[in-house]
Formats: sequence, C-alpha cells, structure tokens
Amino acid sequence: MKKLALHWKILLGMVIGILFGIFMTTISGGENFVTDWITPFGDIFVRMLKLIAVPLIVASLIKGISDLKDISKFKKMGLRTIMIYVMTTVIAITIGLGLVNVIKPGNGISQETVTKLKDKYANNESVNEKMSTFATNKEKGPLQFVVDMVPDNAFKAMSENKNMLQVIFFTILLGISLLLIKEEKAKPLKDFFDSLNDVVLKIVDLIMLSAPYAVFALLATVIVSSEDATILVALLRYALVVVVGLILMVVFYLTLVSIYTKKSPLWFLKEISPAQLLAFSTSSSAATLPVTMERVEEHIGVDKEVSSFVLPVGATINMDGTSLYQAVAAVFCMQVLWPEGLVFSNQLIIVVTALLASIGSAAVPGAGMVMLVIVLDAIGFPPEMLPIALALIFAVDRPLDMCRTVINVTGDATVSMIVAKSLGKLGEPHVKNWDDNYEEVK
Repeated sequence: MKKLALHWKILLGMVIGILFGIFMTTISGGENFVTDWITPFGDIFVRMLKLIAVPLIVASLIKGISDLKDISKFKKMGLRTIMIYVMTTVIAITIGLGLVNVIKPGNGISQETVTKLKDKYANNESVNEKMSTFATNKEKGPLQFVVDMVPDNAFKAMSENKNMLQVIFFTILLGISLLLIKEEKAKPLKDFFDSLNDVVLKIVDLIMLSAPYAVFALLATVIVSSEDATILVALLRYALVVVVGLILMVVFYLTLVSIYTKKSPLWFLKEISPAQLLAFSTSSSAATLPVTMERVEEHIGVDKEVSSFVLPVGATINMDGTSLYQAVAAVFCMQVLWPEGLVFSNQLIIVVTALLASIGSAAVPGAGMVMLVIVLDAIGFPPEMLPIALALIFAVDRPLDMCRTVINVTGDATVSMIVAKSLGKLGEPHVKNWDDNYEEVK
C-alpha cells in the first residue's frame, strides 16, 4: 500500500469500510462490534483534525496577513473573496431551485410515507435538538450574527471550533496590528507564528498517515447506523435531485478552474481529492480544513498569503453544497406538506435567506438542518409542520450531508485558486512530506 498515492489509499479505505459495514449488518451483534471497536478510531482521527484547526488558522492567517506588507492588498483580497463566495452561493441556490421545480420530487411521496416518517422521526432527539437550536436563534435580533462574530474572550473563542468566525476576527485584528507597528517590534511574534505554522502543517502530514484507516472506520460506522431502507427508497428522488445539483456545482467549479486559472480540471480534482474524501467521511468542513489548506498550498500552488485567509473564511461562510441543499429541501417540503406556498415570491425569499443563513452556519455535521428550519420559517411555513418537515428529510440527511460537505470544500479550494490567480499568487506546487527531515533526527 506504500506506493499508492494518498487519494487511492483513502478511496480504498472507504470502499473496504462500506463493504465491511454492509457485512456487519448481516451478522448478529455486528452493529455493536463496529460501535465498540471500530468507531473510536474514526472519532480519534476527527478529533485530531479538529485539534489543530484553530492553531492552524491562527498561525497561517497571521503569517499570511503580516507577509502582505500592505493593508490595501488585504482589503483587495478580502473584497474579492467575499464577492466570489456570494456569487457561487447564489448560483448554487439557483441550480437547486431550478432542479427541484422541474423534477418535482415531492410529488412522488405518498401520504402514507409522510405519516410513517412523522411517526418515526417527529419526536426524534436529533430533530428536537435542531428545533430547539432554531428557537434559540429566532429570539435573537437581525444583527445578532454580527455581534456573535466578535469574541469577548479570545482564548474562550479558540477553545471551541464552532467559534471559527470569532477566531478569524481576532486573528485578522492581530495580523493587521502586526503590520501597523515597526517591523523590528513585530518580528519576534511573526517568527513565532511562522514556526508554529510549519509545525502544525507537519502535524497534518503525520495525521494523514492514518487517514485510510480512519475513513474505513468512519464509513463502516455510517453504514451500520443507516436508517430504514424502505424509507430511503421512498426519498430516493429527492436525494437524487440534491446529488445531481451537487454534481452540476462540481462541473461549474471545474469550468472556472479551466477557464480562469488555465489549469487542468482533472489535475485539480486529483490534487484536492484527499480533502474531498475526508470531507465526505467526516461531514465537516472545519475538521477537513487543515487538510484542505495543506493540499491547496503544497499541491496546487496557492500562496499562503491567499490560502490562509480564503480557506478559513470559506470553511465558515461558503456553504455552496449546503445552500443548494436548502433550496431543494425547502421546496421539496412545500411540495409534500404545503403546496399552496409554492409561489415565486417565496422562492426569492429562499435565495436570500439561504445565502444569509449559510454565512452564520457552523461548519459541522447537521448544521444544514438548522439552516433549513430558518429558511422555511422565513417563507411563512406553518410552524406546526416544521418538525414534520425535518422528519421528512431526516432519514437521508446524513448521506446528503456527506455529499454537500464535499462541494463546500471543493468550492473553497476553487475560490482560493481564483483569488490567487487574480492577485498573481498562484505558483507551482511545492510538496512537503512528513519525513523530509526524518534522516537528520532519527
């Protein structure tokens, strides 16, 4: 296995994990065996990735900003990044709305299936948790998400990966401040973060050695914990609409890469594939961020000045796959439960609300369902039907969450290439391996 490229090792681990999971569902006690003896290895891997997410963001973002030497460059990069992220998100939502209105997957769901889903999931603990989170968010004012971006304690913000926007805010403030003081004063702190950045990237290399085994554990866990097969079949048309939309987004990204950056789309997919496969396995943009940054910087050639800003921001506010899913899921729920709400004005509201909700969404598994409730509430969806709407899509949410996280990560990488190209910061790849310095220290 040593001579195989990393993406092939990870893909092999995924395939074996799926087959192993299917096999374990056929034997008595198989699910418990996977839960007790396999799942922990996947959990440890995800924890290790999350462990270094905040140190990597802080170190790389400060290094990137302080290396600019000019605040106007940061302003230019920031504006371009936000504008491109907004553009790709609107396109994703539009694609989702177009597909779901043409294919109409909700017309294939019988009332009997709706009743079965309601009985099975309406009182589900996870569904109730999403409704509770929505109720808490609804009580906040319209600008609360802006307030939430500003931490009152930097160390507290860094203690939780869900506070990514707060970490980014503090880090940008610190990086800009380093630019505004004399270079000899800034140098010790800058050197510290430069060194920390190199160390954290080396940790990423070491963690990735276990990636093939970790995705085996993660996929086996997903398979043994999958929902009722008959319900999954009933929701297949809806799931296929989402997947087709996500595939169209990949085509859109590859077109941008080919036309604007003049790079081969197949080369781009090959280089970013380890991050995509991990995104699929973990369902978390935040957990995948360290790997995304390593692939984009070392294997694609995006300058650290660009990647250290564009990718952390993207992992938090750029949710193209999730936004597309919002559009499809919202209209699907209306087709099944509230057909009278299918008017053009409501679909315009979906575009705006899904865009705004994606900015404040956490880059963690399951955040998309909370966003969906926010979108449905904005269009006047009957409140008493909201739990039923969540129950309607809950059975296929996890596999779709895995797919849309791949799109989120691919979108982040694409935008980083576009911004780097526009600023003349897209160079040649410079790959570093975990054992580059091993001979000197062994």
